[in-house]
Amino acid sequence: MEEYKDEINLGENVVKTLKTIYDPEIPVDIYELGLIYDVMINEDNDVKILMTLTSPNCPVAETLPLEVEEKVKSIDAIKSCEVEITFDPPWSKDLMSEEAKLELGML
Repeated sequence: MEEYKDEINLGENVVKTLKTIYDPEIPVDIYELGLIYDVMINEDNDVKILMTLTSPNCPVAETLPLEVEEKVKSIDAIKSCEVEITFDPPWSKDLMSEEAKLELGML
């Protein structure tokens, strides 16, 4: 049972880390923006993150996935991190958390 608890904590640590990464054009973190579609952690502590960008022409298309990878890899227990970008489904404001909408004055 202890092992399972550690996995949950690891997942929480990954989410906490993702919440420290911001889209440079919007003052909200990428997690609350709804850019993170899935976080998968296997038993070897390899992480795969499926994420999107606000648009295919996003100016940080090259740097943001690398920043996500580097920051997640910096978590002690994480062995590796791979970020996959997808535009299916495309990002929309509906994916934003209530907190993000409030922050941006959309509520």
